[in-house]
Amino acid sequence: MSESRLLNQALRAVLSGQPRAAADRHRPAWHLAPTVGLMNDPNGFIQFNGRYVLCYQWNPLACAHGAKFWGQWSSADLVHWRHEPLALAPAEEYESHGCYSGSAVDNQGVLTLVYTGNVKFADGGRTAWQCLAEQQSDGSFRKLGPVLALPEGYTGHVRDPKVWQHDGQWYMVLGAQDQQLQGKVLLLRSADLHDWTLLGEIAGSRVNGLGDFGYMWECPDLFTLDDSDVLLVCPQGLPAEQYRWRNTFQSGYFCGTLDYPGVQYRHGDFHELDHGFEFYAPQTTLADDGRRLLIGWMGIPDGDEFAQPTREHGWMHTMTCPRELTLHGDRLRQRPVRELQQLRGQETQLRGIAENLPAVDIGSAELELTLTGSCHFSFADTLHLSADRHGLTLRRHNLRSGEEETRYWHGEVRQLRILCDRSSVEIFINDGDAVMSSRYFPQPEPRLRLTGNAQITLRHWRLQQCVIE
Repeated sequence: MSESRLLNQALRAVLSGQPRAAADRHRPAWHLAPTVGLMNDPNGFIQFNGRYVLCYQWNPLACAHGAKFWGQWSSADLVHWRHEPLALAPAEEYESHGCYSGSAVDNQGVLTLVYTGNVKFADGGRTAWQCLAEQQSDGSFRKLGPVLALPEGYTGHVRDPKVWQHDGQWYMVLGAQDQQLQGKVLLLRSADLHDWTLLGEIAGSRVNGLGDFGYMWECPDLFTLDDSDVLLVCPQGLPAEQYRWRNTFQSGYFCGTLDYPGVQYRHGDFHELDHGFEFYAPQTTLADDGRRLLIGWMGIPDGDEFAQPTREHGWMHTMTCPRELTLHGDRLRQRPVRELQQLRGQETQLRGIAENLPAVDIGSAELELTLTGSCHFSFADTLHLSADRHGLTLRRHNLRSGEEETRYWHGEVRQLRILCDRSSVEIFINDGDAVMSSRYFPQPEPRLRLTGNAQITLRHWRLQQCVIE
């Protein structure tokens, strides 16, 4: 299909569907969400010429996974965003079944996208091309086409390039599946972004003594933080255990050291990035001030997404809030970016035994609290959090089956920072030692009620709505 026809279809979908989507009571006040249609992975996250750019996987034509476009926002402060021209539409033969995930780089002053062109064949087979597109003076992108074909020894599941510079060379990590159906991360090198050399596998199932660890690794992101090389990745196919790996697919990280000349990545254990119900495909960027920032998709592939009520209003999914990453030993700490404090309205402070405290509004709110003892948090009688000496247990009823489902975090709970936004809750534990992110769909005017004997000190702010320009 021609690009002009695809753009016309997308424009028609936005204009016809936006009023209904905007009227949905579950639509976020300040989290990023699609105007219409289905949104998933964050892509092309970068600070370029003083503005943050965030692209995203998007099907504007339906609340379904189909041939993905790249939508685009930008922001000066990570709080107030504006829509930018559509970055990519799947119009070419080498991307006929979607412009899949990728990253963005500053190539000598030119904002350049590196992404996967996805192609599926009538016989059920598929292939993937790694492609380039350059931003033009009017903000649109000119496609340069494929620069890397499917490497030998791998299935058609090779995607999600993340690119960075090191010692004057460009490097890329790719998620991949080998012919034995094992998930891998590939490392490649280029002098000019066009001619790439596959250096080898640096991580994956049956690599570095890891053993069997999933049939596909998606969305790799490798960066240096302090003195460690951190690899974010989303392994698919890890069997659920009693207290971990309970989502359909996982998102986590390794800490280690990348030996560039030796093409070896020596790493420690795999740690989950988020212990909630919805978190996947995170991407980071290095801000001009030196912070490593992360945004994730508050969704899970092949979960209960199509039972979410927003689908009836013509839109699906949100991003997480932007987060700052720091490293403490071999563990990442995540905190909401400090810029979000601009949204705070009047502060209310409460102190006392949990069950004696009044309910507080959580339609669009931030809470900071310390607690000593056991406590139960009821988010609009829809999402439930229990804190005790073992840690945290998060519960809700599955939208498809109606059965109760649970997620866990083990450890001493000293402090919580909770960000609420109409249909999402992000719980930051002990100043960011862990996070639990989840969607939920409460009735109007949701409130948080506390019970239990814990001694609570609570600060509460209503958060202002952020209108995307």
